[in-house]
Amino acid sequence: MSFSLPPINDNPDGGWGPSSSNFPGQFKFKDIPYAPYSKSDKLGRFADWNETTSDTRQNAVGTVSTQNTRTGPGGRRREGAQAFGSGTASAFAYFHVEDESSFSLVDNKNAPPRRGGTFIRGRGTARGGVGNYNARGGAQRGGRGGFGGRGGNAQRGRRGWRDWDKGGRARESSVVISPQWSMLEEIEFHRLAKLRLEVDEPENIDSYGRLFAYDKTFDRITTKTEKPLQQLDRIKYNTTTSDDPVIQQLVNKNTATIYTTDVILSVLMCAPRSVYPWDIVIVREGNSLYFDKRDGGPFDTVTVNENAADPPQDPSPPNPNNPNEKVLDTPSINSATSLSLEATYVNQNFAFQSVVETSPPPAVDFSNPNPFYGPDETEPLASCGYRYRVFDLSVQEDEDFKICVRTEVDAYLPGSGNPREGQGLVTIRALNEFDPRAAGAGGAPDWRTKLDSQRGAVVATEMKNNSCKLAKWAVQSILAGADLMKIGYVSRSNPRDAARHIILSTASMRPTDFAAQLNVSLNNGWGIVRTVADLCMKMPEGKYVLVKDPNKPLIRLYAIPASTFSGEDEDGEGFEDDEA
Repeated sequence: MSFSLPPINDNPDGGWGPSSSNFPGQFKFKDIPYAPYSKSDKLGRFADWNETTSDTRQNAVGTVSTQNTRTGPGGRRREGAQAFGSGTASAFAYFHVEDESSFSLVDNKNAPPRRGGTFIRGRGTARGGVGNYNARGGAQRGGRGGFGGRGGNAQRGRRGWRDWDKGGRARESSVVISPQWSMLEEIEFHRLAKLRLEVDEPENIDSYGRLFAYDKTFDRITTKTEKPLQQLDRIKYNTTTSDDPVIQQLVNKNTATIYTTDVILSVLMCAPRSVYPWDIVIVREGNSLYFDKRDGGPFDTVTVNENAADPPQDPSPPNPNNPNEKVLDTPSINSATSLSLEATYVNQNFAFQSVVETSPPPAVDFSNPNPFYGPDETEPLASCGYRYRVFDLSVQEDEDFKICVRTEVDAYLPGSGNPREGQGLVTIRALNEFDPRAAGAGGAPDWRTKLDSQRGAVVATEMKNNSCKLAKWAVQSILAGADLMKIGYVSRSNPRDAARHIILSTASMRPTDFAAQLNVSLNNGWGIVRTVADLCMKMPEGKYVLVKDPNKPLIRLYAIPASTFSGEDEDGEGFEDDEA
C-alpha cells in the first residue's frame, strides 16, 4: 500500500480560507455559501443549530443575537460571539414557515397571578397583616407587619448587618493547631454513627462524697407559683482525670485500661450530635490510657441551642484593615459565649438550691469523704457524690479491656431506698430561656405562656435545639446509675437582664426513657469509645489530642509533644512567684 498526499492549494491573496479565484476544478462544494471566520475563532462544531447567548439562553433558530457584542474598555471585545461569522448564521438557518402557519393556540386564558408578596422596599405590609417573611429573622412571629416585620421578601428583602455571612460564619477551633502536631487519623461522623458495641452492667469500685436530699417542693412549681433563682456559694469540683487521686490509686492496682470521667466520656459518646468544637487530651502510659480535659476548655461550660438551625453567634472579630471599625466594649448578653456562661451559672445554682441542706431528711455520706476537699477550704461543699465504676469493653472472651469512669450524682430521693447502695440517686440539670425573640432562640415558644398548657411543644423544641446537650445529660445519668433526672426550666426575670432568673417548672424523668426519646444509642457510644481507644493503643506511648473540627462533622487525632498543655500552669506559677 502507498499513501499520497492530496494537492494543497494555497491562497494567493494571503488571506485565511479558500480563495474564490483559485478553486480546484474537482471542488464539489463550489456553489455552497461560505461563512467567513477568524483565526481566533474556536472551531468546535461544524454545525451548530442552536446559538447560545452569554446569559445561557438559546435563541430561536435563524435569529441573530445582539447581546453577544459586549465591549470592554477601549472598544475591545470581552465575551460573546466572534467577530467574523456572527451575523451569517442565518444563511444556514432553517425556518419553520409552513409548520408555524398550521399552529393555533387552544387555551388563551391569562396566566394565574404569582403567589407571594411582591418586593417592596421598606416595610413588608401594613400593620397586622400577613406580610412576607422577615429577611432578618426568617419566619419569626412578632414585630410590625404580622408574620415578619421590617423588610420585604426573605430572599429579596433588605438584609440586616452582616446577615450575608450569618450562616457561613466560620467558628474557631477549641485549641490552636500547632504546625508541630502530626495528624494521625480523620474520622467523619457518618462513620462513627455506624459503630456498635454491647456492654454489660458495670462494677462499682468505690464511692466518695456527701449527698443531700432533693427538695420535692420544686416539683410543684408552676408558672403561676414561680420561685426566684438564688445565688449560693458552694464548692463543686470538676477535676480532670490525671489529677484525680482516687484514679491514681486505681491505676496502681491495674483496675482498668482506660481512665476518664463521665463528662469527658459523654462528649465522646455523643460526638455525632456535636456542632461546636471540643478537644480531648489522650495520654498513653504503658498499657493505660487517660482521657483528660484542659482547664478552661469547652467541658467547663454548658452550650445553648447548639443544634438550632441558626444558633447563637459570637460577634465577628474586628477587621485589622479597618482601624475605624467600632468594637463593642461589652459583648451582647445573647452571644454564644455569654449564653454559655449564663447557662453554666444557672445549672450550678439550680442544683445547689433544689436540695435540702438542713435535716430532716438527713444528709447521706458515702463510703469515703470528698477526695478533692482540703482542710484549708472554708466554703461549704455542694451536694455531690462520686461513684467510680468499671465497664467491660472486651470484644473477645480472652480479652481484658475495661474502662474506669468517675461518675457524679447530685442528690438522693428520700424514701426510695439506700443511696449508699445506688438506690434513689438523682442528677439535677437546668434548661434556661434567654429571649424568645432574639437571634439564635431557635423558634422557642414563650415559656411563661406555653409551659403549663403546651409543655410538649416546649420539650420538643428543646430536644431539637439542644439535642447534643440533652443527650450528654442522659448519658451521664445512665453512666452514674441514677434512677431519676430532674430538669428545671429557668428563665430570665427580664429578657434584657442576664443576672436575675426565676424557676418556672421542674420535670422528672428516668434517664433510660429520656435517652430513648432522644434516640440516643449507648451501644453506638461504646463503639465510638472502643474505636478511639484502639486507635490510640496502636500508637506508641505519648500524648495525643482528639479535636472536633469547628466547621465540619468530623474528628481528627493528632500526635503532640509531651510538654503541650502542661506549660500553661508552669508559666502561671512562675508569674505568681515573681509577683511575690
